[in-house]
Amino acid sequence: MKPSPVPCRPQDLGKFEIVQRDGAARLGRLFTNHGILETPALLPVVNPNILTIEPRSLWEDFGFKALITNSYVIWKHEKLRDRAVNEGIHELLDFPGVVMTDSGTFQSYVYGDIDVSVEEIVKFQCDIGVDIGTMLDVFGRPDMTREEIEEAVQLTAERAKPSLKAADSRIMLNGPVQGGLHQDLRAQSAKMMAQSTSGHNGFSVHPIGGIVPLMESQRYRELIQAILSSSSNLPANRPMHIFGCGHPMLFPMCIAVGADLFDSAAYALFAKDGRLLSEEGTHRIESMKEWPTHSTHISGHTPEQVRSMSKPDRTRLLAMHNLEVTQRELARCREAVRSGSIWSLAERRSHSSPYLREAFLEIINGQSDPEQPSSIRMQSIIRSTDPVRPSSEPLSDDILSRPHIIHAKSLLLQRWRPPGSWHDGSTGPPSRVIVMKDGNPPWRTSQWPTVQRALAEDPRTVVLIDTQIGLVPFSLEDLSPWCRIEGSFGQKTEDAVAGHYAADLETMGLGAVPVLVMRPEDAEHEQNKSISDWMERCSLVDKLAVLCGVSPTIGCEITNGVRIRRSNTNRPVNVYRDEAHFLSPRLNDGGISLALEGARAIHNSMKLGEASDVVGERKIMNRDHPGIPRVTIHPDAVPYVGAGRNVMHGFILKADPWIIVGQPCLVVDSDDNLIAHGISNATSDEMELMLKGVAVKVRDGALPKDGANNAAIDS
Repeated sequence: MKPSPVPCRPQDLGKFEIVQRDGAARLGRLFTNHGILETPALLPVVNPNILTIEPRSLWEDFGFKALITNSYVIWKHEKLRDRAVNEGIHELLDFPGVVMTDSGTFQSYVYGDIDVSVEEIVKFQCDIGVDIGTMLDVFGRPDMTREEIEEAVQLTAERAKPSLKAADSRIMLNGPVQGGLHQDLRAQSAKMMAQSTSGHNGFSVHPIGGIVPLMESQRYRELIQAILSSSSNLPANRPMHIFGCGHPMLFPMCIAVGADLFDSAAYALFAKDGRLLSEEGTHRIESMKEWPTHSTHISGHTPEQVRSMSKPDRTRLLAMHNLEVTQRELARCREAVRSGSIWSLAERRSHSSPYLREAFLEIINGQSDPEQPSSIRMQSIIRSTDPVRPSSEPLSDDILSRPHIIHAKSLLLQRWRPPGSWHDGSTGPPSRVIVMKDGNPPWRTSQWPTVQRALAEDPRTVVLIDTQIGLVPFSLEDLSPWCRIEGSFGQKTEDAVAGHYAADLETMGLGAVPVLVMRPEDAEHEQNKSISDWMERCSLVDKLAVLCGVSPTIGCEITNGVRIRRSNTNRPVNVYRDEAHFLSPRLNDGGISLALEGARAIHNSMKLGEASDVVGERKIMNRDHPGIPRVTIHPDAVPYVGAGRNVMHGFILKADPWIIVGQPCLVVDSDDNLIAHGISNATSDEMELMLKGVAVKVRDGALPKDGANNAAIDS
């Protein structure tokens, strides 16, 4: 028997912590009175009148830590109501984990008006001891007129405050978002529900409501638009719940755009109808000879044997299969978030259904109107995605539409600049561009001999590599994602540049420079140290510019005279300045890891070079190179962070809006003194709102390691 969950600390109740992320997809922890619910998670719908699978079995045998049941169904049933009030909902269901309840809104959609008031149903949920209740919102059907949807949105918002007042902090409460098919109304509803309060009490979770009809008719494109437009105004410190979504096929795409929780009765309803769930669709068993999908529950039976069972036995067996497949796909999604491949998983699943593929293409190709809330939200997802990752990049038709690749390319085109000086000591603009075609990564092996000869021939040459995801300067040849593409590159045959590179070259400031296309040659070459040293210096400057926003001018100044320690394979490992460790080029993904000396040098240069251009409250040098983002922390946290502790949410005063998750940042006090440096673990919006978890993974504290500071930490 599995142990009962441990209640969270009273001060943590209702808080949400992000543990790991991949863009909008996140692994989280929701703190409740019946344990910590790890997300993404599905809550199976349990009807206490019809138990296809017992709630205790959901906990013991399938590992579900939470379920959802309907408070209105219990309220209407006198015997169930009395037991729930007297014994509590957990005892009634025999379920030790988190119990969420719906309010009767779905019953109003199916059957019409219901005879319970807004306050009454919330108070009832409090009385029976649910962990997360739901207010009585107004269901907005897709077939309603805009005027009817506007009324549903407004009435739901008007019910928010009395619902929160009735909850009185006794339970966590869901604040559903309505809006039908109208993106502006979805965004408006999300904003009103997010801002609704009663005293200090606000909603803990925001479900996306009114979408079951979309899933029933496989209108997945409109489903994803509803999720994106709703989440455009939802606070980052609250989980987003997709009401009624339980098909495994939908999980990767929904999670990729920010879904944290799901609920569904599909496991039981499909089983009752003789249907199997799988990660790639739904299968009827009526004429099946072999299983198209597998689980431990059906592996010992043939389809014919299952068909011959009594309906209750058959339904139970298929329901258990459906639950196992559901948990398996959620585990696969969580692992994809950990490995940075959730978008690739969503790509693969999109081919399971033409309707799902349509939804996926709508997302990746951009909305028809870039001003729509869904388009704005998708742009924020791209900006929140770490552009650099050590994993391989599988080649596909959709590769150019992966958020981290879009982000990486946009940073390159915005921040990279041609060199201001050349390996022979000359200055001035480039005299030519050479585009290297063909050859496989690592390009330092396949293309370097040819590149070196070209630079010796004409020092003022900019060398670019033609990759499957666009042009990249040779100085960034080891930077992911460009160097991590997995798949056949094929042989490119076009020799003319006309029009092929024009757009990227123009954006990179090379539109007027003559272009020559070259392919790698196998001829022997003698290593030219001045060229190699110059290229390595360019690599440092360019990575600081692209990944950290450091202007090339500052990059050149702070890397002047550096010394490089190399590995046995002659790869740069550590960079030193004045014998102090400055930074380390990472071999696994081509990124850079700052050392304390590097953070100090960049911070000092930023303070000296700041001008009057302002973004938010920060003075910055320019908008393309605003400098490494800074996180300003509360004075109480300074001695801890200054000694090397992580920056925790709740102790942040402000953060630069251009901060990039997974990339370097500086931690400063209110006077902009350097306290530490590290890697951002959250967006600036999350740093503003979150109250739980690590905001910055600190690499080095910058305060003196003296007795006074250590005593402050020990206390």
